[in-house]
Amino acid sequence: MIEFYPQIKHAHIGLALLSGSLFALRGLLLLLGVRWANAAPLRYLSYAIDTALLTAALMLLTILPAGLYANGWLAVKVALIVAYVVLGVFALRRGRTRGTRAACYVAALLVFAQVYFIARTHHPLGALYLLG
Repeated sequence: MIEFYPQIKHAHIGLALLSGSLFALRGLLLLLGVRWANAAPLRYLSYAIDTALLTAALMLLTILPAGLYANGWLAVKVALIVAYVVLGVFALRRGRTRGTRAACYVAALLVFAQVYFIARTHHPLGALYLLG
């Protein structure tokens, strides 16, 4: 399966950017008061993209050597993805006030950016590593 690594990696990167972009768009539209931003078609599109993203991630995890993850960057990335999902849920659905939803939306975008930089640098500090 290693022969498919480039295609799986590119699919994973594209799906991650698509997932984050769709979240950013939906969150912005909801904060602007557009009700259809949380409608079923966009939610189901988000579920489909995230399912494909998770599938690609698991495929990469199984075909790459374990030594690649020795410095802990993957564990930090996974923990931040869980935080991103929780913040996203509060930003899009569970936040009781507009202020809570806005704060969770901004925090989720910042966490997404850190996940991106961790993936790019393969270092647990991500963007902070680039500053040092």
